[in-house]
Amino acid sequence: MEDETINQTSSEAIQSLSITSESQASPGASNPTTLMTLEEKFKIVRSVGEECVQEDELWNLLDKKPQPVCYDGFEPSGRMHIAQGVMKTINVNKLTFAGCKVKMWIADWFAQLNNKMGGDLKKIQTVGRYLIEIWKALGMDIEGGKVEFLWSSEEINSRADEYWPLVMDIARRNKLPRIMRCVQIMGRSEQDELTAAQILYPCMQCADIFFLKADICQLGMDQRKVNVLAREYCDDIKRKNKPIILSHHMLPGLQQGQEKMSKSDPSSAIFMEDEEAEVNVKIKKAYCPPMMVEGNPCLEYINYVILPWFNEFKVERDAEHGGEKVFKSFDEVVADYESGDLHPGDLKPALSKALNKILQPVRNHFNKDPNARDLLKRVKGYRVTR
Repeated sequence: MEDETINQTSSEAIQSLSITSESQASPGASNPTTLMTLEEKFKIVRSVGEECVQEDELWNLLDKKPQPVCYDGFEPSGRMHIAQGVMKTINVNKLTFAGCKVKMWIADWFAQLNNKMGGDLKKIQTVGRYLIEIWKALGMDIEGGKVEFLWSSEEINSRADEYWPLVMDIARRNKLPRIMRCVQIMGRSEQDELTAAQILYPCMQCADIFFLKADICQLGMDQRKVNVLAREYCDDIKRKNKPIILSHHMLPGLQQGQEKMSKSDPSSAIFMEDEEAEVNVKIKKAYCPPMMVEGNPCLEYINYVILPWFNEFKVERDAEHGGEKVFKSFDEVVADYESGDLHPGDLKPALSKALNKILQPVRNHFNKDPNARDLLKRVKGYRVTR
């Protein structure tokens, strides 16, 4: 199903989902979902994930439910990097365009359990409000209730009689080694010295999926183990409809060998309010070996940020070095880069320029809006704790 061709109109609509502009119109918001075929909806939703468990279940869900519920959760734990900002906006806008409702779970209690911001809940909630400001500035399609921001502390407190028995049942049905295998979701390893709170965390995140009545878990590949735990729990309780796992790609850090970006290492990532000069310096220093595609973070940025956002990657250079060229696909970029026709010295300035164009509306928002400016000042002043 995934590889079947869809009509040109739908294809153009998919491409337009992630483009932003100075006016910040919601991408794709005006296209009626009712005009899409099931095949078109499936192709859009499936494109969000690097992995889907299971595709046939996703097809059936889209066929039978007019507005599936997607869940995406995040710890407010510091400044927002570009994957959390741009890639999440692209994915959310694709899902809403295809007719899904997206519940954004602001996991403030989870960040406290995981000792983020030193476990200070007020600081964590300030960071949460700052994150929402960025998504609004980027053009996340939040109009008309298609995206709902829910604070875990408020929702759990308001329905505690529903939530905690669910957490307890999940904990009761699983052995400690099974829960320990899920600690990756917190950025931890089984070898770390964990607190009792961090053992509770996976049981709670598993419960979130059912508490939010989610049909689709739309999280990163690093969250896969707890999503699988939720499907296993369905087997335990003889529940037929399991949550579908749609795991998106994890963008690596900018330095050699960094599998993922780190908020505690500013050089590992582009942050959403980085100034133009900061972006230029970070990309200039980024690992980008000539003619090597594998493990090249600059090419990953082009593939997962620039091309989905603009539908092209434009390189400007002197005629003697090949002249201006516009790449319409990642395969075209790879072909030129592997052959040496596209050199890091030309790729990096083009990448910096494209990134700065994406980030400028966010900078404008934080410069002009007093509330956003105050949130950013406070968040920058916080010490990031692991």
